[in-house]
Amino acid sequence: MLDYGKEAVRYDASRGGEPRAVAAADAVLSLLPRGTGAPPSGTGALLDVACGTGLVTRCLAERPGLRVVGVDAAPAMARMAASRVPGAIVLGDSRRLPFRDGTFDAASAVWLLHLLSDPDEAAAVVGECARVLRPGGVLVTTVDKAAAHDVGSDIDAVLAGRPVRSPVDGADRVEQYATAYGLTRAGRTRFRGHGQGRSPRSTVEDLRRGWFTSVPPDSPMADRFARRLAELPDQEVCRPDPQFTLLAFRKPLG
Repeated sequence: MLDYGKEAVRYDASRGGEPRAVAAADAVLSLLPRGTGAPPSGTGALLDVACGTGLVTRCLAERPGLRVVGVDAAPAMARMAASRVPGAIVLGDSRRLPFRDGTFDAASAVWLLHLLSDPDEAAAVVGECARVLRPGGVLVTTVDKAAAHDVGSDIDAVLAGRPVRSPVDGADRVEQYATAYGLTRAGRTRFRGHGQGRSPRSTVEDLRRGWFTSVPPDSPMADRFARRLAELPDQEVCRPDPQFTLLAFRKPLG
């Protein structure tokens, strides 16, 4: 897995920056219950789990009447987020959130579950989000992150032979986690991952940085993929952007 402390400085530029953050925030907001953070319900509270550098958090916080709190386990990421959303960022582990039960009207977990090592960890995060939601609150989370990056390009054809683990953020699995904690499916949408279309050259760089968790960066396997990627045409040309999927789950009122 990437070291997100070291990644903090280059994270935004390497992942689409502001346009991607705006698209993600707009998609999250579209799945919140009508009235969240706006009259007649008044101020709503949303927890942005694993908020990273705070780009998405800041976009969420711009919604009138919505009070947003971000939490992240990586100190370097949390510091950057705090500079963007002052007074609203907490250092904490998503598997054991530092908040009381029923604190928030909504929670978002964008690009988080796919990073976790196994289904038990992912289920624990969903359970923690369910715990801190008030009755009627909604959890919004990305699912099938890795699959979204397969856009049918020549790069995907080269990478098709790599080992792929069963995704802990598969949509069916995430729904099972949610159901186990009493949450019910409440919506679905997709958004464009602006600036995340891969070029052959950037894909080789990602291989060497450990982005592909099933391919050790300095392994013979990585060397083979790097050689094949270097043979592709248009080395600097990005292929199409991925389309990410968000699912929403609601906590019962009673």
